[in-house]
Amino acid sequence: MKLEASLENNDIETSEVIEIYKANGWSAAEKPELLIPALKNSDSIVTARMSGKLVGIGNALSDGYLVVYYPHMLVHPEHQGKGIGRAMMECLQQRYASFHQQVLVADGKAIEFYKSLGFKRAGKTEPMWIYDGSDH
Repeated sequence: MKLEASLENNDIETSEVIEIYKANGWSAAEKPELLIPALKNSDSIVTARMSGKLVGIGNALSDGYLVVYYPHMLVHPEHQGKGIGRAMMECLQQRYASFHQQVLVADGKAIEFYKSLGFKRAGKTEPMWIYDGSDH
C-alpha cells in the first residue's frame, strides 16, 4: 500500500473524517455539523490516504505571516506508528517553515512524537483552555 500525504483542497468526505475522529475517541466527532466547517475553514488541511482511504488528517490555523497553530493531527489507530503522522506534519512544516512561530498543544504519547519533529516546551508557558469536551 502506498501512502499519500498531501495538503488537501478541502475536498473531504464527512463520513471518512468522522470515522477517524471516533476511532481516536475525539469528542469533536459528536459535532460533525461544526467539525467539518471548522476543518474546511482552516488555513491548511493535510491528509494521508492509503489506496484512496483516509487514514490521517490534520489542520493548521494561521495569520498567514508569523504564526501557525496546529490544532488537530489524527491518524487512525490501525495505522499509527507507520510514519503517517510524521509525513503529514512534514507537509505542514514545509508550508510554514518561514513562520516566526509554529504552535501546538500536545499530551500523552504525542509529546515525544512532536519533540522528535523539533517542537519543545515554549519557555515557561503553561497550556490553558476553556474546553467543552471530554477526551483530554
